[in-house]
Amino acid sequence: MKAKHQRLTLAILAVAAIIGAALLAMSALRDQAAYFYTPGDVKKDGIPAGRAIRLGGMVEQGSIARAADGVTVTFRATDGATAVPVRFKGILPDLFKEGSGMVAEGRFEPGGTFIADNILAKHDERYMPPQMAGEMHKTESLKK
Repeated sequence: MKAKHQRLTLAILAVAAIIGAALLAMSALRDQAAYFYTPGDVKKDGIPAGRAIRLGGMVEQGSIARAADGVTVTFRATDGATAVPVRFKGILPDLFKEGSGMVAEGRFEPGGTFIADNILAKHDERYMPPQMAGEMHKTESLKK
């Protein structure tokens, strides 16, 4: 076989391997394409117990309860229509509060409670560190 034919065969095999790898990756990620599930998605899709997912939504007003051990927190995550009970053992982020957005990573237990291993608090784009907000307030009052 000539060197030209060998290079052509090798190039065709490489392209076929890349296409095959891309198809395998896309099929593996088909069910996990969403960054997180909302409580409504959980109710609609029926996520099986024990499967690792991300649950996102808002912390329902008046639902945060802290256990006597000081590190276990229970609350309800809602999307406005459906709510899911969540239990987390650990230190919560500073921005975590009622009415704020959050994403929890964890699993559902058979009773329907989401057991979170990690909680991420979301904030809006208008967030500003308190130190910076104080400085801006001072400079605005000096301009007047």
